[in-house]
Amino acid sequence: MAKTNKKKTRIWDAKPLVLIIWLSCLFVTTIAMIGMAAYMMLELPPISTLKNYRPPMVTEVYSSDGKVIAYWYKEKRWPISLDKIPKRLIYAFLAAEDARFYEHRGIDFLGVIRAAIKNMEAGGIVQGASTITQQVTRSLLLSPERSWLRKVKEAILAWQIDGSLSKNEILNIYLNNIYLGSGAYGVEAAARTYFNKHASQLDIAECALIAGLTQAPSKYNPLKHFERAKKRQLYVLRRMFEEGFITREEKEKAAQKKLVFESEHITPPIGSEYFLQDLKKELIKRYGVDRLFKDGLKIYSTLDSTWQKSAFESLVKGLEAVKKRHRWDKLLKKNIQGALLAIDAQTGAIRAMVGGQDFKKSKFNLAIQGRMQPGSAFKPVVYSAAMKKGLIQPNSIIVDEPISFPGTRNNRPWRPQNFDKAYMGPITIRTALTYSRNVVSVKIARMVGINAVIHQARLMGITTPLAHDLSIALGSSAVPLVQMVTAYSTFVNTGKVVTPQYVDQITDRDGRILEILTPEFRQALDPITAFQMAYLLIGVVENGTGKRARAVGIPVGGKTGTTDNYHDAWFVGFSPEVVAGVWIGRKDKKSLGKLETGGKAACPVWTNFMKTTVKDLTKKGYDIPDGIAFVPVDKRTGQIVTASEENRGRIIWEALRRDRLPRLEPETGFLPGIPDWLKGGGSFFHLGN
Repeated sequence: MAKTNKKKTRIWDAKPLVLIIWLSCLFVTTIAMIGMAAYMMLELPPISTLKNYRPPMVTEVYSSDGKVIAYWYKEKRWPISLDKIPKRLIYAFLAAEDARFYEHRGIDFLGVIRAAIKNMEAGGIVQGASTITQQVTRSLLLSPERSWLRKVKEAILAWQIDGSLSKNEILNIYLNNIYLGSGAYGVEAAARTYFNKHASQLDIAECALIAGLTQAPSKYNPLKHFERAKKRQLYVLRRMFEEGFITREEKEKAAQKKLVFESEHITPPIGSEYFLQDLKKELIKRYGVDRLFKDGLKIYSTLDSTWQKSAFESLVKGLEAVKKRHRWDKLLKKNIQGALLAIDAQTGAIRAMVGGQDFKKSKFNLAIQGRMQPGSAFKPVVYSAAMKKGLIQPNSIIVDEPISFPGTRNNRPWRPQNFDKAYMGPITIRTALTYSRNVVSVKIARMVGINAVIHQARLMGITTPLAHDLSIALGSSAVPLVQMVTAYSTFVNTGKVVTPQYVDQITDRDGRILEILTPEFRQALDPITAFQMAYLLIGVVENGTGKRARAVGIPVGGKTGTTDNYHDAWFVGFSPEVVAGVWIGRKDKKSLGKLETGGKAACPVWTNFMKTTVKDLTKKGYDIPDGIAFVPVDKRTGQIVTASEENRGRIIWEALRRDRLPRLEPETGFLPGIPDWLKGGGSFFHLGN
C-alpha cells in the first residue's frame, strides 16, 4: 500500500508580526527624527556668540569730582564675574530653577519627570522643567514663540551649549542676562534696583526673593505685589533647605527677616539736565546710539557738581531778587528766565551750565540754544579789533560827544546815546570802556570798519549772524551765551580762544581710554592786545559798571551788558582760570524793569557763583606776555607821566590804590623784573584813567 505524504500548513503567531511592524515604524520614525534634527540643525543659530558673551550694559556718566550723575542704557545691566556673586545667591537660583544643573547635560530628563508628577499632584503647573541652559538658549539664541519646533531646537542647542561651555560659564551668562523685573537685567542690577546694594552684599532672604522673580518678574515684583513675592521667596527658601544649600535655622531666620526695599537712585547736580542733554547729543554724534547706550562706557564729564549747584542757586537767587524789586509786575514772575555758563579758561572744560530754571517745563537750553542781544558786553570785541590794528591804545584820547549818522528809517538820522544821556568829552580808551560809553564804541567801530569787527568776532568764536551796520558796536545782534563766554576766553589765554568741551575722559567697559580732553585753541588776538584788553576789563570791575564783581576777592575782569528798555541783562567776565557769563531776560521779551541793568541784575549772580570757584583755583595772576611794561599816565591827557612831574606819585597810587596790580619800581615806574632792554622802549600797558 502506497504511503501518503501530507504537507502541514504553518500558522504564524500575531505577536512577532506586531513586533516587526512596531520595530519598522520605530526605525522609520527614528530616521525621520534624525533627518528632521539634521535639517533643523542646519538652521540653528551658532552658539559661538556665547563664548564671548558681552551683553548690553549701562553707560555711566560721572562729574569731574567723581560722582555718578547719570545712567544711560537700553537694558539696565552691570555684568559681574561669577566669583563676585555670593554662593548664597547662586544656590538660591539653583534651588528655584535647576537643582541638578551640575549633573545633567543641558536637558534634565529626571527633572521633566519630577515636574510632571508635581504638576499632576497640584492640579496645575507649579514647577517647570526647563534647565538653566535651556533658559539661556531661549533668551539669547531663539525667538520667544511657543511651538514644539522651538522646543526641539531649544533642546538641541542646550545639548550643544553644555558640550561647548563649562557649567560656570553657562551660569555666569544666566545670572547676568536674566530679566528680573523693574527694568533690571542680571543679579547686580536687581540688587541695586530692589535693595540699593551690590549683589555681593545680599543676604539669604534677599537672595531668595530675587531668585524667585525668574518665573514671572512682573507677577512677583515685590514693589507692586509684595504678598506674591513673599510667598515665592518662602518657596525658594524651602527649596534651598531641601537641596542642602542652607540649614533649617538659616531658612527660618531668612523667612522672618523684614525686607526693606530701597531702589538705587542718583542725584545729578541741580539744574544739570541741560548739560547732560547736550553731552548726550555730542556723544551720539561721535559714537552712535547703540554704542552709547549698550557698550557700558564710562564717561567722565567736565561738570563740577559743586560749581553746578552754586551756579543754579546763584541764578535762582538773582531772579528772585529781580522779582522782589518789581512785585507789582505779576507777569514778570511767570516770564523771567536766565542762564549761566562757566568754562575752564585753560582747557575749555564746561564746569557749570544752567540752561533754565526747570528742565521739565522747558528743555530749551538758554545757555547754548538761546540767542539774546548782548548789548555792551559785545564792546570788548570792537575794542579788540581796533587795538589789534594799532588804531587805539589804552591811553588814546577819544571824544565822547553827540554824533549823528544817516538813518535807514524814514530818512531819520541815527543818534546813538550813552546810557546816562550825558557826555564826558575827551577821555582815554580805558575810561570809555570802564564806563561803557556807547558813543565811543560806535566811533571805534566806524574807525576800524564793520567787516573788521565781524572778522574779529568770528576769530573769537562768535559764529551767529551779525548786523552789518554800526549798531553792531552796541551789541544789537543776538548771540548765544556760550559764544560770548568763548570770546572772553581770548583775554586770559594770551590771545587764544578755547573751544568749550563736555568730556574729560571716556573709557570702554574694559578700561581702555577712548578719548581724553585735549584743549583746542585758535589764535584770535596777539598776546599783547589780549593782555591789554584783560586789564582794561579788570578796570571795569575796579572802577566801572562791574563794581559788584569786586566781591569775588581776587582780580577779575568783565563787562556788563544792558539792552534797550532793559530787555536783557548780561555780565561776562573772568578770573585767571575761569570764564563765565550770565544772562537774564524774559520769555515774553518785555522789560525786566526800570534800571535792571547788567550791573544790577546779572553781575550779582556772576559774583555769587565765582566766589565758589576761588577755593579751587591754583592760578592767582594773569600771564604777562613779553613786550609789556607798566607806566603811569595822566588820566586827563593820556600822556605818560615822567619821573620829574610832581603828580607822578599821585597817579601811580590812584591806579594802585586797591592793590590789584603789582607795585612798580619807584625810580622807573616799571614792573619789578622787567628787563632793562624793554625799559628803553617797546609796548606799554598804561595805568591810570
